[in-house]
Amino acid sequence: MKKLIVLLLILVINIGYTQEQSESTTQQKEDSIFKVKLDFIKLQFHNEVSEIDSLWINELINSPLNDTLRYSLDEDEVIIPELKELPTALLKKRLAELDSKTPFNVEYNPQLEQIIKSYLSKRKPAFSVIMERARFYFPMFEEHLDKYNIPLELKYLAIVESALKPNAKSRVGATGLWQFMYQTGVLYNLNISSYIDERSDPIRATEAACRYLSTLYKIYNDWDLALAAYNSGPGNVNKAIRRAGGSTNFWNIRNYLPRETAGYVPAFYATMYIFKYANEHNIKARENTITRFETDTIHIKRQISFNQIHETLNVDPEILKFLNPQYKLEIIPYVKDKNYVLTLPIKHVGHFVSNEKLIYAYADLQDSKREKALPQYVEVKDQITYKVKKGDYLGRIANKYKVSVTSLKRWNNLRSNNVKIGQRLKIYSNNTEVVASNKSTSSTKKETPKGDYNTYTVKSGDSLWAIAQKYANVSVTNIKDWNNIWSVKSLKPGTKLKIFNK
Repeated sequence: MKKLIVLLLILVINIGYTQEQSESTTQQKEDSIFKVKLDFIKLQFHNEVSEIDSLWINELINSPLNDTLRYSLDEDEVIIPELKELPTALLKKRLAELDSKTPFNVEYNPQLEQIIKSYLSKRKPAFSVIMERARFYFPMFEEHLDKYNIPLELKYLAIVESALKPNAKSRVGATGLWQFMYQTGVLYNLNISSYIDERSDPIRATEAACRYLSTLYKIYNDWDLALAAYNSGPGNVNKAIRRAGGSTNFWNIRNYLPRETAGYVPAFYATMYIFKYANEHNIKARENTITRFETDTIHIKRQISFNQIHETLNVDPEILKFLNPQYKLEIIPYVKDKNYVLTLPIKHVGHFVSNEKLIYAYADLQDSKREKALPQYVEVKDQITYKVKKGDYLGRIANKYKVSVTSLKRWNNLRSNNVKIGQRLKIYSNNTEVVASNKSTSSTKKETPKGDYNTYTVKSGDSLWAIAQKYANVSVTNIKDWNNIWSVKSLKPGTKLKIFNK
């Protein structure tokens, strides 16, 4: 019976394609055909392959590999009563154990003790969240660190840098899990464009971080100094070594380093201690994180948006953003000779592959209805030069190009905030192209039509596409313009939408 239903649906789709090719096809018929297509997408799934996927996932979940990812206790494990106060003698003993097992100089000092105790008293809930993220990222970090023969403990560095948030951005513009500045990202071949920032791509950024850390270790032959240089640059570390009389021990040069860097390496040690002794302090990860081996990637064959993927496959938008953080506009571009990938949970990968042509056909239809062109894909490789105009000051210029004043001063060797009319400034901005490509559309605001309208209350599971299908001659773009919706985040249950009579 099920096969018969599928065959009938295929027949309807073929008839639909013929109707689409006819010049007399109406918009209603076209939408109706795609409704059938989407119904077919939901049915067309290879159960045998799905079962194989499930068996392999279960094998990985029950393997020793997955055991190494846990930061929580099983029900049959003994919970160690947590000490109300961590005695200094016990902390010294544990730090000595860490020192004996790592290539780092994990020495006890009162400052490190203060940081650890502060983390335990104030940040335990935050560490539970970070440990949840670590289940996803740490296996991938360890794989790359091992490839470059780097101590696996350096996976904790990404926690100090970004709290394992792939879209984290510092006040000076450092971005991603490993907090690369623009120039360093370009130096290590991280692509930054109007659509993509590979500093937020977990795999590409981790590869770059490993290369950078390897280079720093070759310079200093010491991991503590390599960490300090990762934070503030080799120049500051070299000056500190000179001021300390040539000492290359981090604890001897610490007082000569910038204040942030002086606390950076101890913060790394404190984080390593928390993770190593998480059970002893009853710090547990939350249980609901997807693991990396439950995902897979697909090379896309045309430009497609997160919203289009959500509408056709019903993938949770938050999961899409979590698995694909490098796409700044929530759009995966298609560029010749570049392989941009979509990461999905395995249960959706088979669905996508089985129905790829239909999904792209739906994206074609949606794009044909779009009233505004998407920003043009432009890669940012070279600097731009800005000529200072009357009334300009550094803050205004920095705001215009979405960079910091500190960066402007560093790029142009400025010792003060003063600039002169006609002065030329070098600017590296990964937002420049977006600003330029949208100049023509930013001033053309859509006017809300006048007249009668219906009020629709958004329900759980609704999408803009599904709502548009409830009304004649209403498109997703119409609903967005009428209700000033710029992102699918705005579509929450209970939201009231105006639907005008056309």
